[in-house]
Amino acid sequence: MSKIIIVEAENLGNSSVRLSFSDNTTQVVDIGSFIRRHPHPQYNKYLLPRHFSKFTLENGNIVWGKNWDLIFPIEQLYTGQLL
Repeated sequence: MSKIIIVEAENLGNSSVRLSFSDNTTQVVDIGSFIRRHPHPQYNKYLLPRHFSKFTLENGNIVWGKNWDLIFPIEQLYTGQLL
């Protein structure tokens, strides 16, 4: 079985992204909801559109910040359930 990775990410606004995975599935994930449930100075800035939109895909995952300030397990992104 192949490892599932994110192959494309689209900013949908309102701190949400549409993720396309290597098995051709897609998922819309509300990152902002996670940040509001788990406030932290390191994460809170990503509620601002100018910071949120600066995500990158690295090693098959979506990350924010130079040092991966914000990153989620692929399994959670795949199901759209950020814990």
